[in-house]
Amino acid sequence: MAEEKRKTKTSSAVKNRYNKKAYDRISVVVPKGMGEEFKQKCAELGVSQAQIVKQAVEEFLAK
Repeated sequence: MAEEKRKTKTSSAVKNRYNKKAYDRISVVVPKGMGEEFKQKCAELGVSQAQIVKQAVEEFLAK
């Protein structure tokens, strides 16, 4: 009988520590309805919300 590999999961605490070291967090507040519209548009285009924000920041910084 083949030995089963033990599945491991990285704890949320470990992920959170890594993310805190590797990333900055930006919070955005938009008018009611705009957030849902943004989420729907991202879903339609098959892109992540973070990808759109990151691209906008990169373009802004390149100016």
